[in-house]
Amino acid sequence: MTGKINRLCRGWIAILAFGGATAVVGQDVLPERLQEVTPAVCPDSVSLRGQLRERLSYAFSLPAAFKQVLPNVICDSSCSLFPFWEKLRVMRRPVRIVHIGDSHVRGHVFPWVLRKHMERDFGCDAVYPDSVSYHTSGLARETGKPGVVYHAIGINGATATRFSNAMQVSEIAGLQPDLLILSFGTNESHGSGYRTGEHRRQMDELVGMLHRACPDACFLFTTPPGSYVRYRRKRSINSRTPLVAQTIFDYAVEHGYAVWDLFRIAGGRERACLNWVNGGYMTRDRIHYTRMGYMLQGNLLYDAMVKAYNDYVTD
Repeated sequence: MTGKINRLCRGWIAILAFGGATAVVGQDVLPERLQEVTPAVCPDSVSLRGQLRERLSYAFSLPAAFKQVLPNVICDSSCSLFPFWEKLRVMRRPVRIVHIGDSHVRGHVFPWVLRKHMERDFGCDAVYPDSVSYHTSGLARETGKPGVVYHAIGINGATATRFSNAMQVSEIAGLQPDLLILSFGTNESHGSGYRTGEHRRQMDELVGMLHRACPDACFLFTTPPGSYVRYRRKRSINSRTPLVAQTIFDYAVEHGYAVWDLFRIAGGRERACLNWVNGGYMTRDRIHYTRMGYMLQGNLLYDAMVKAYNDYVTD
């Protein structure tokens, strides 16, 4: 199965090409004020200290009404996530995930859904029961026991450059991540002077700083889900998003990192935004997503992670 997914990734690399070039700026609109998200109950059955976790079941998929979608998989032809999957499988200590990004992460629902799935299936004893709302921190409180520790750090209007400073990198490194999830792209795509070369340089700067500070961490990139731009009181689909998503995808693959290409999984240039809007998953600003939209994205990322994990333990 791993070979099949890797062939899929190589096929995407071959057929996905976008041209054009356009200084990167970010929109700074706050996401919808989300009500408190209460934690799921951690069942006793997942307190499995010392036991190997093998294949997991999963049941999430894209809505049937979504058109022109691609398989919901993580592309990792270099098997870069194998060390992380092994840490999850044996779970001898806290396994830490740090998810950084823009307002999609800052809103907390997207990463919170993923966090609760991870805690349910891999153990929740590593963190104290917690509640999260828009106004709370996305950092988990550790108990020191084995299990998943999921931290979320989002900044409204952020591009990769916003995290490329000693203070932010030191905060991230202090959390001792085993996996870093990087979710950027929406704000890069809202820069009318967007240029691929500058975007790649900014990603390279951030990744280099994180590598030096967190040498044992694995990396997982995600692409933006899609957004609209407003011009003369009218909104139209952001035509720069395909190029931004392509740049993130290419950068990850070329450097041997894993990437979850949400933009193309959800329909790509032709259908992603239409699929989200028609399903009622975007807010009125057509940049941010509703509670259900972010929950769907969290479910989809977990579904893709479980598939990759199952492939690892099977092989």
